[in-house]
Amino acid sequence: MISGSDADSTGQGAVPGPRGAELPLPPAAVPGGPHDGDIADGLEEAYWSVYDGAASKATVGQILARLPRIVHQIGRLAWAADRTATISVVVLQLASVAMTAFGLMASVAVLRELFAEGPTPDRVRGAIPQLLVVVALLSARALLEAGVAVAQARVTPKIRTALEREFLTLTAHVRLEVVDDADWHDEAYRANDRGLFYARQIVGQVVSLAAALLGLVGTAGVLGVLHPALLPLLLLSVLPVGAAAVRSARARFHSFKRWNTLQRRVRIFSWLLLERDAAAELRSDTAQGALLEEHYRLTTRIAEEDTRLGVSSARLALAGRAVGGIGTGITYVALGAMLIAGWLPLAAGAGAVLAIQTAQSSLTRLVDVSHLVYEHAMWVDDLLAFQERCRTLQPRRSGPPAPDTVKTISLRDVSFAYPGKDTPALNGISMTLHAGQTVAFVGANGSGKSTCARLLAGLYEPRAGGTVTWDGVNVLDMDAESLQARVGCVLQDPVRFPFSALANLTVSRGTLTEADPRRALDAARASGAEQVIAGLPGRWEALLSKRFRGGQELSAGQWAKVAVARGLYKNAPVLLLDEPTASMDPRAEHAVYEAVLRDNSRPDRITVLISHRLASVVACDRIFVFDGGRIIESGTHQELMALGGEYAAMFTLQAAGYRAEAGEAA
Repeated sequence: MISGSDADSTGQGAVPGPRGAELPLPPAAVPGGPHDGDIADGLEEAYWSVYDGAASKATVGQILARLPRIVHQIGRLAWAADRTATISVVVLQLASVAMTAFGLMASVAVLRELFAEGPTPDRVRGAIPQLLVVVALLSARALLEAGVAVAQARVTPKIRTALEREFLTLTAHVRLEVVDDADWHDEAYRANDRGLFYARQIVGQVVSLAAALLGLVGTAGVLGVLHPALLPLLLLSVLPVGAAAVRSARARFHSFKRWNTLQRRVRIFSWLLLERDAAAELRSDTAQGALLEEHYRLTTRIAEEDTRLGVSSARLALAGRAVGGIGTGITYVALGAMLIAGWLPLAAGAGAVLAIQTAQSSLTRLVDVSHLVYEHAMWVDDLLAFQERCRTLQPRRSGPPAPDTVKTISLRDVSFAYPGKDTPALNGISMTLHAGQTVAFVGANGSGKSTCARLLAGLYEPRAGGTVTWDGVNVLDMDAESLQARVGCVLQDPVRFPFSALANLTVSRGTLTEADPRRALDAARASGAEQVIAGLPGRWEALLSKRFRGGQELSAGQWAKVAVARGLYKNAPVLLLDEPTASMDPRAEHAVYEAVLRDNSRPDRITVLISHRLASVVACDRIFVFDGGRIIESGTHQELMALGGEYAAMFTLQAAGYRAEAGEAA
């Protein structure tokens, strides 16, 4: 125990004075946001826009070099999800491309019959068999493309389901200190919002990419069969179109990225105008007009920006078409020269025109889809990399399970620091807790109380130094999840599960559908939740969420009682109560403490209470006083009051406040 002389006893209850330089008067008027220049300059880049426009910054060579790896990666995911459907997609897509190539050749045969010598009726009749072949090939291609769509529809949802299941399984089990890291949160939401979304989109895009590429190759093959000299003409025709398509695609990405950024500022005001949590204060301040005015100013600027971008895109598209038209014109002039020189039959020339037009369409599609695949693959890579990182952040699943009961829990010189924090939350903590004890952690906010409790519960691990042992066994040698299963936690801001009242209790034992009726009723009675549940329509089966039709909404105090019942239902050898009654009225708080700490005390359970209301810890077997990550005092209430240190000062200050209120009431 540390003596009272070690604690800071000066200025008890005083309000800190100002520090540093004196704050000047604020300006009489401030803008709601940027008025000149780029209206999006004042916003940080959002986690979900990290890769937006990435393809517009990459060179054509970079995109082409990466596409094979992307196709292989998506193919691997598809193969793992559904092998049969994946094989079907590949085979049917190849067959569809073959039908396209055969269709072009059959079209040339039709033209050859039509341009043959003889009377017109004879030429038409002679072309009928070839026309039927063309119709049959086009019909076969339509059926094959439908087969590709069906197989794709089978494999795509399975990829998304498999990735989402793995993503949620990994993120739901990472260690708690990892979840406290803001950077990890950004990565998690980015992977969830973008990675999973584009994992579904990219399968169809890769199929379209393959179709466009194979179509281009097939068309080139047809031209090579008609006449080898047509291949250079194909390049002359499609390359200008491809260059224009690249520029158009990049312009669209730039446009989208800018539009997306501009919309973010507008969404801030839209959210404030619609959000339920802001509604009361918004109306109390009569601030709707000010927010609407700023919203209108921003949307007007965005409309002007949209117009500018639309005009710019139209000009770019016109330039692209002009360049593509010149290339196509040169191609057709060269083709005409070949026909005049007799290098190419007239029918073959007409077929070449069809093939070149098909190639231009395939190339334009190839460029557009390549940009999409390149950019969206970055999100999929990001998702897979995040999942790989999460695999290294899982709790231990090795070692023996934690014991069903525990006699002593000991901390020896334990330190703990949160990710990204220089100052440790705990610094050299030591204590021993015994079964049957009720102990209290008290101290100012940020003193280390909750951190220490979570170390006891196995939610955090003493990686910065020291040991935590259960009956002499280091917790780092135990299976981590089994240790957490031995602790019932009731927190100040409990999760408001949108489940039935009964499921809100049984979830503490890892189930939403199975219950121990007697244990549930006893827990509800001990926590004060019995009357809450009894007053609900449907009682135990009442849904505790307004998201559902007929769902019920509880007050903060009622939720606190349900949370205490949830912790008691778990029936764990360690019960951790972290400010569980902060939102309760004094009578309900007293009833809970009487029930939990006295009427339902168990000789085989360690109960840890964290509270700022020191009147509730008076009867605890031992009280630990935290300050700056250290324990500065410990003992019973009487011992600490006799010590005259920090605890005595805090208790006296609170008691004086109650006496003053009682005097004023009298």
